Amino acid sequence: MKRKLTVASAVFAASVVLGFAAPASFAQNKPAEKPIINPAPTAKDWADIGKLPDWSGVWNPNISDQDRKHRSEPPPWNAKAAAVIAFQAKELKEGRPTPLFTNCLPEAHPSWMLVSHNAMEILFTPGRVTMLGESDAGRLRRIYTDGRKHPPDVDPTFHGHSIGHWEGDTLVVDTVGIHPQVYIATHEAFGIPNQGNMRVIERIRLAKPDELHFTIKIIAPNVLTKEYETTRTWFRQRARKFDLVEGVCQEGWFAPRIDKDGWHIWAPQPHDVGGNRIPPP
Repeated sequence: MKRKLTVASAVFAASVVLGFAAPASFAQNKPAEKPIINPAPTAKDWADIGKLPDWSGVWNPNISDQDRKHRSEPPPWNAKAAAVIAFQAKELKEGRPTPLFTNCLPEAHPSWMLVSHNAMEILFTPGRVTMLGESDAGRLRRIYTDGRKHPPDVDPTFHGHSIGHWEGDTLVVDTVGIHPQVYIATHEAFGIPNQGNMRVIERIRLAKPDELHFTIKIIAPNVLTKEYETTRTWFRQRARKFDLVEGVCQEGWFAPRIDKDGWHIWAPQPHDVGGNRIPPP
């Protein structure tokens, strides 16, 4: 005996079909998300660059200022971090400074700004300020000034994701997304991994014609008891002999040689766990 298809059963069958079909149909009809395009800079964009303060030239850190601030403005470490710093101080006093920056890993942010002994250049282009550090190609900071926000799922890096804006002649920079392994260092032998969730806020301005001041606020709740604010000074060199030169950290791990077939090669050299070359016997 054939079953009759009632109105109720027909409606139910249709709803089942439509219920399963709707998501697929919706997915097919959903408009594709448009990619965000970085527009080509206009003549006005370049003209606006000319209205910014002059940060050209080569900038060198004031190392004497670094040493003073290390002694006079110590971070408010929590108890666990303070114990490590005390051990590092003891090791330095006994002639065994703790090697923080080893195996060609970068100083990273904020330690680059705090303790670096190497020069840098600062480049202005529409929508971006770029910091290029001497010594290794890994010293690169991009500070976006085009109004974008931090990505909601920013991938951690050594220098983080930086956005900035101008308040008069002061560049205000906000940086997040920094690897938790990156040090907060106030000296080449004193530093603690930030342990994650660190934020760095900088105010950068010309205090004098050839003197750049960085006011740096570090928020690192896993190693600091409160926000840490300090300053660093960089001075400008305009002589061409001070232009930045290429530096490749790992070059020190190799020596130029000629192999048995006459090819120029880089031959690996023995080095210790910190990356320092072991002298030949």
